[in-house]
Amino acid sequence: MGGGNSKKPARKTLIAAEENRRIIQAEEIMKEGTYRRSLGQLELVSLGIGGTIGSGIFVVPGIAAGILGPASLVAWGIVAVSATLVMVSLAWVFARFGRNGTFFTIFRTLFGRKVAVVLVSLYTVSSVLGVATIAAGIGQYLSFFGIRHILAIEILVISVFCAINIAGISLSGMTENILTLLKILPLVVITAALLPFMKMENLVQDVPFSFLGLFSTIIIVYWPFTGFEISAIPVSEMRDCREVARSLGIVMVTVTAIYLLLNLALIGSAGSATLAASSAPLVTATSRLFPYSGYVVALIGIFAMLSAMNAYIVASSRVVHTVAAEYHIKGIDHLNRQGTPGFALVLCCGITMGMLFFSNEFSRLAVLSVITTLVPYIFFCIGACTLYRERSRRIVSGSGALVSVIILVLFFLLHERV
Repeated sequence: MGGGNSKKPARKTLIAAEENRRIIQAEEIMKEGTYRRSLGQLELVSLGIGGTIGSGIFVVPGIAAGILGPASLVAWGIVAVSATLVMVSLAWVFARFGRNGTFFTIFRTLFGRKVAVVLVSLYTVSSVLGVATIAAGIGQYLSFFGIRHILAIEILVISVFCAINIAGISLSGMTENILTLLKILPLVVITAALLPFMKMENLVQDVPFSFLGLFSTIIIVYWPFTGFEISAIPVSEMRDCREVARSLGIVMVTVTAIYLLLNLALIGSAGSATLAASSAPLVTATSRLFPYSGYVVALIGIFAMLSAMNAYIVASSRVVHTVAAEYHIKGIDHLNRQGTPGFALVLCCGITMGMLFFSNEFSRLAVLSVITTLVPYIFFCIGACTLYRERSRRIVSGSGALVSVIILVLFFLLHERV
């Protein structure tokens, strides 16, 4: 009798242990395939600034100054207004969707599934092109140090950032915070150092002004302003999605202030002709005033581009994963135990590496990235017009759509001059 009674508690213990094992297993399954809500406002701002301030500001000022001289500052101002109108429209649209505000969900709800697929596909192409463009820019700056085997190093860098993102959004976010700080502070210092050396004669228009030149410059200048929307992409990984609008505003104010003041300092201190003759205008301008500073500025440029690359990898992989999950595309719709879209990350980074074998030319990749970005921008503005009836909001979003359409049309009319 005693032996029979002793078996019952043992059996109960086994049943309890098995139940606990099942609970733990269920919890593990729940963890696997779930995004981690690890991103706060600092990370969202870093992703937005990281995606916006990248290779463009280290190359475009020289190209713009060569086309329009000191008047290129007008083009920077016009693009800043245009990008701000798009940013405000995106913030308003996102406010209506909240945590359900993935780009695919927004476009599908407002314009239908077919249009959503086209727009998200364009944005994905833009993001992948953005990573390739940034990799090519990194290659240009590495060659400044006399480093060889550039293509192999570019592929290695993409692989490293792919691995960082697979490891988890917390590591990726922390990396973005550090890299963003390493580029913002030096750019502020460079601007402050150059401003006292400005000469008024350098701001006198020395290149014939034409509206054709202005339009061409606007198209080129738009590349440094793209990427701010990345702050709104990882919606499932945000601790509080209400921080998106504020984050977008901080990103745009910071980017615009740095771009306008830095370009003013560059033209005022070095002159537009000097900038136009250089493929690395920041390096040229600082080297004229501060000997041996070129290597430091080149290093800052590499940090800036690494930050932008990380942000674009986050953006492209999340957009691809959203579409894959919508259509149940096996493998790509999977999230790993770290809560990251591992297959989507590998796919996006792999395509980027393949692109570099066919084209490693910065300017060509940059132009293609801008054009494929502008179309979704236009639909964000149209979406805001659809969602809100207030006249003031419709004026803002309608203006954003109109300006973006004009820039897109001008590109196709003037593409041979760009």
